[in-house]
Amino acid sequence: MKRILDLLCAFSLLLLINACSMEPPAWAKTKHEIDPNNLKIGVSLSTLNNPFFVAIKTGVMNAANKEHMQVKIADAQNDSAKQNNDVEDLIQQGVDILLINPVDSDAISSAILLANQTGIPVITIDRSATKGNVVTFIASNNIEGGKMAAQFIISKLGKKAIVAELQGIPGASATRERGQGFHLTADKELNVVASQSADFDRAKGLTVAENILQAHDNIQAIFAQNDEMALGAYEAAKSAGENIIIVGFDGSQDGLKSVKEGQLSATVAQQPELIGEKAIEVSKDIANKKAISPQIPVALQLISN
Repeated sequence: MKRILDLLCAFSLLLLINACSMEPPAWAKTKHEIDPNNLKIGVSLSTLNNPFFVAIKTGVMNAANKEHMQVKIADAQNDSAKQNNDVEDLIQQGVDILLINPVDSDAISSAILLANQTGIPVITIDRSATKGNVVTFIASNNIEGGKMAAQFIISKLGKKAIVAELQGIPGASATRERGQGFHLTADKELNVVASQSADFDRAKGLTVAENILQAHDNIQAIFAQNDEMALGAYEAAKSAGENIIIVGFDGSQDGLKSVKEGQLSATVAQQPELIGEKAIEVSKDIANKKAISPQIPVALQLISN
């Protein structure tokens, strides 16, 4: 009998815990109403230690100022837990629409679900989210950009050239999509001997590229999934005395300058300021209850020296 009572008590406690964990906080129970003439935009960026995301911020701020919108910016510093806290803070501050550039496409889901509970529309920019109700995803066509990088290397070195790839943050949609596009072409036409993560970070790109060049002394080209890692790879190749083709992605100011100076061979250029401007334009449309496409592509361009 005591055993049965113990089991009933444990079961009741489990139900209570589950009920508590599923219950949204009190401040999230009131549905948010939007005034299209007095919009407050919350922006959560994965990092502001990267010129690309600084350019997105610039596009957002410039467009919002023209529309007389208030903007609150949060820098997640590439930390998924901090980003979830940032988004919760923005919701509590009463933003009308959230623009989120996820650090991790899976980890951001709980924050988006919380926004959904309060009726705040969410737009993801540059990187998508795995779960939650997102009005639209504004980004370059990363798969097509990965293909463009592989095709550029083939045009310079021919088929079966020996190449390496520097990947971005694991779990980020940009990492998956740029890698997917690159491998759709490279796995058929090139010889990819190494593919490692450097987290979209220049210093890590340098270290990972150094290790790859030491392990493979016949590397002819490196595709880095962003310009920051490409610039790190360039420093690694320069230190090793290697003159190889290095292709970046983003078209950041540093990346474009390096292409012009002949350090990087090319970059698949996005238009981050335009992505930011587009996000504000779409926010205005959402507030005015216009129909929104679930995905809004922004054009890419390959810039080479």
